[in-house]
Amino acid sequence: MTTVNTNNAAANAASSPVGSTVSASLSQADFLKLMTAQLQAQDPTHPVDNTQFVSQMAQFSQLSSSQDLLTSVNGLNSTLSSSLQTSQVLGSANLVNREVLVPSSTLSYSGSTVTGAANVSSTGDVSVSILDSTGKVVRSMDLGTRNSGLSQFTWDGKDDSGNPVAQGAYTLAASSNGSSLDTYAAGKVTAVGYGGNDVGTYLQVAGVGGVPLTQVAQIL
Repeated sequence: MTTVNTNNAAANAASSPVGSTVSASLSQADFLKLMTAQLQAQDPTHPVDNTQFVSQMAQFSQLSSSQDLLTSVNGLNSTLSSSLQTSQVLGSANLVNREVLVPSSTLSYSGSTVTGAANVSSTGDVSVSILDSTGKVVRSMDLGTRNSGLSQFTWDGKDDSGNPVAQGAYTLAASSNGSSLDTYAAGKVTAVGYGGNDVGTYLQVAGVGGVPLTQVAQIL
């Protein structure tokens, strides 16, 4: 009866856990070992053509070179991406304390005139409404005929009767030709950060919050 050396088997299992030692690709040495094993196992009466082995060697060498090149390119891309991200964040730091116009459906009134905008899709009469927390319209503004593009306006913090309103957040709505328009609010940039691959560089805008750099419509 044949005895299995469990000590060696256990040692091999411990040193070669499943899934951890299997290489993602064969090295050239591994390939040569496979070729040697293939030569030893071949049928002597039907030997494999030497040309076939030379062809396999050439194919493996080409594949190995391509994999090495891909690894180098991926590493370079990662380095460049990291450098570009750092450069973008540092460059965006120049926007701190600057006013920017960003997408927002609210206006934050703190006692001074605030600036907003509506994205006009086609030339027409544009109207803006400012609503309080209960949904009541406190101020309506007719901006007149505006061309397509961002159309700015200012609000002095007063209602339709000319009375000052309380400080706080107000809902912003705009329409033209019977259709709702996207609205924007101006705010001061207080900080710059990086939010990962999904967000990228973002700005912390007073009264609005975090806004991706790509969503900044205008720098005022």
